Amino acid sequence: MNPSGIGLALLSAALFGASTPIAKLLLGTIDPWLLAGLLYLGSGVGLGIVMAIRHIRADAPTEARLAVSDLPWLAGAVLTGGVLGPVMLMLGLARTEASTAALMLNLEGLATMGIAWLVFRENVNRRLLVGAAAILAGAVLLSWQGGPSGFGPGALAIAAACLAWGIDNNLTRKLSAADPVQIAAVKGLVAGPINLALAFWQGAGMPPASIFTSATVVGFFGYGVSLVLFVLALRHLGTARTGAYFSTAPFVGAVLGAAIFNEPVTLQLAAAAILMTGGVWLHITEAHEHEHIHETIAHDHAHVHDEHHQHAHGPNDPLGEPHAHWHQHLRLTHRHPHYPDLHHRHSHESPDA
Repeated sequence: MNPSGIGLALLSAALFGASTPIAKLLLGTIDPWLLAGLLYLGSGVGLGIVMAIRHIRADAPTEARLAVSDLPWLAGAVLTGGVLGPVMLMLGLARTEASTAALMLNLEGLATMGIAWLVFRENVNRRLLVGAAAILAGAVLLSWQGGPSGFGPGALAIAAACLAWGIDNNLTRKLSAADPVQIAAVKGLVAGPINLALAFWQGAGMPPASIFTSATVVGFFGYGVSLVLFVLALRHLGTARTGAYFSTAPFVGAVLGAAIFNEPVTLQLAAAAILMTGGVWLHITEAHEHEHIHETIAHDHAHVHDEHHQHAHGPNDPLGEPHAHWHQHLRLTHRHPHYPDLHHRHSHESPDA
């Protein structure tokens, strides 16, 4: 089983988790909604520059471009994750106690995994369920601030935001064969201006240049690069497993927050570390192998000529590996360890298969 997706998912979580305490430093000097817009804008503009540089370089690796058939999935992901999610979160935060909001935000990981397992029928077994439960339990423990209080419309709005992001993550899986930089850039360039417009409509003013620059840089790494890595992980692992690894982000944020704000390392943090480490270990040591069938399919994505990619090249197909071009897979039946990646999204007869 290719472990590269695990590293991509954990690094994505680390970048996003690290952006949280840094964004907290900025919140004292900037409107929260305006900050959300700048974070997304920094992601979109920064990745747009990356795309331009990559287009100029002749030796840059090739990726499949978004196709017309991808646009409905992309529109759904941008709408749920880039517009509805932030709007519902801001409405919820304005009406909810901090302790309740911190706990409610853990619903994103639960929504992501639940939708992947129940709607898109990704394979799950008892080992993965226990591992995911341990990771989520660690995240809940980290966000525990004396218990929830003040459940009401605000908490429901935060839950709706988490559901929107869970839907976004699953819709993005449908795009994971395409260029992850292009996907993340589009999401940032749409979500950024929309959130900025909403912030200005609410009366927010432009921040000083230093705050503007800091917010966009944090957005580029914590939202943009993190999302690129997340999409790549989706390509290798599927949504549920990527979502489980990404749920470790609060731990990274808590550790970095302790360093930035000089906070003590508590038993709560240590217990969360044990739970998350145990959950990640259960996922990393997964061994999923059975005989399975690859039906005939034609698609476009970055690949190397491995066991699943034995095809001839035309005169206009790219040289070197990895490369991306339209290619066809013939029907194949074989057995080997695998994740629910691009080529292994098949049904399972039993939950332990």
